[in-house]
Amino acid sequence: MRALRALFLTVLVSALLCGAAYGAGLAVKQYDAGRAGAAPVGHPAAVATPPASPLPSARPTPSVAPTPTLAPEPTPTLTPGPTLLGPGATGDEVRDLQARLVAIYWLYGDVTGTYDAATFEAVRGFQDKRGFPATGDVDRRTLDRLHEMTLTPTHAAMYNLGNQPGALDARCKVGRVLCIDKTSQTLRWVVDGTVLQTLDVRFGASYSPTREGLFHVYVKDADHVSHLYGSEMPYSMFFSRGQAVHYSSDFAARGYAGASHGCVNVRDHDGLARLFAQVRVGDAVVVYWS
Repeated sequence: MRALRALFLTVLVSALLCGAAYGAGLAVKQYDAGRAGAAPVGHPAAVATPPASPLPSARPTPSVAPTPTLAPEPTPTLTPGPTLLGPGATGDEVRDLQARLVAIYWLYGDVTGTYDAATFEAVRGFQDKRGFPATGDVDRRTLDRLHEMTLTPTHAAMYNLGNQPGALDARCKVGRVLCIDKTSQTLRWVVDGTVLQTLDVRFGASYSPTREGLFHVYVKDADHVSHLYGSEMPYSMFFSRGQAVHYSSDFAARGYAGASHGCVNVRDHDGLARLFAQVRVGDAVVVYWS
């Protein structure tokens, strides 16, 4: 009996020890499983949901105030003044008017002293370009502006007497010289100090000016044609690296409204033909301001 009790106690103790060991092992397995991300035994799987990031609030688009549109200021309307000169008028006042219009290239041809159709159109064009009432009649506004833009015409300009030469340069008073005065726009043929012939001339534009100084005629060609421009240059007398005295049909037609490429243009065809016959290669050419 005593031996049976001892056996029972031994079995009971073994069972208790095995149960403890089994519980400890189960706990370790559950701990390891939890570390590996598995849900503990006997519990539902727990899924961790990260907190939602708050959405940025939409900023309102600032409204742009419209730019106010300014009404254009009304352009004042000019009205013509009383007529001072108009069609049919004659006399020195008309000559003065015409000579001033010729000087600024609004009127071409001779000064007649009569307010004709050409003068009417010239005045009307002058007025229109300046925003004046384009009536073709001269009022105070038109006359004042014309006087502001021009010098008082000379007697020669008012009576078509041609350009009035200035004083001869000292270099023009000895020998045979084509004496060319830029101030008066004249060419004088001078032999031993005596003026034998005078012609109106024009010169090169600002981008191709006629050279100034003492030169000599080195080539004469009565039928020359420009190699650069293809234009005819009758009675050419070359004096400086391609620059020459020659007849210009453009000068004859347009007057001083045009310019040359550096040459000395002459508009009197017959007058230049007579001069060409007298000038020799080697004669002096003086271009100067009087």
